[in-house]
Amino acid sequence: MGVVREARPEAVWLALRELVPGRDAEPDFAAFLAWLKRESIMPQIILYDPDEALYLFDLHRRGLIPWDHIPVLLVLGRYTASQQSAPKDLLPFLSPGIPRFRSFMVCAFGRDEAACVCAGALFGGDVRVGFENNLLQPDGSIAASNAVLVDTVAQQLRGFGRPIQSAASLRDAWQAGDGNEQL
Repeated sequence: MGVVREARPEAVWLALRELVPGRDAEPDFAAFLAWLKRESIMPQIILYDPDEALYLFDLHRRGLIPWDHIPVLLVLGRYTASQQSAPKDLLPFLSPGIPRFRSFMVCAFGRDEAACVCAGALFGGDVRVGFENNLLQPDGSIAASNAVLVDTVAQQLRGFGRPIQSAASLRDAWQAGDGNEQL
């Protein structure tokens, strides 16, 4: 939180489990989020499992999240033994009883990264792709560059008829309110 306060970025990823490891950390987290809102810094909350989605929803319900809508990043496969994600890893986040977030993004690990994030896009999410989580192309070979991984997913999404967003369009979508009941 101190680094974010010093750097004052436009946006920041925040892992819920790291910043709120227990209920005793909730007041500091809520105060930090209030500061982010005052400073016009947009957070994206990183969720590693559906229980964290439930917890984030509860924090919002109790008034500790100062936005009506907060973007989330659903991380698939991070805590599997091999860090090998599979598209089916998305299903628990989409199960009945798990809150749906108006803006969600999916990232994944391993050679099935493209399949995982495309599945997320087909369910209405955005995608995060690249060397931060994965070095492998779908065929298992090492990608020559981050751009190769991004282009692979972009081509697949275009084939599904999904638009490719720019940073500006994603920023606008995160800041827009559409009045639906999702968090």
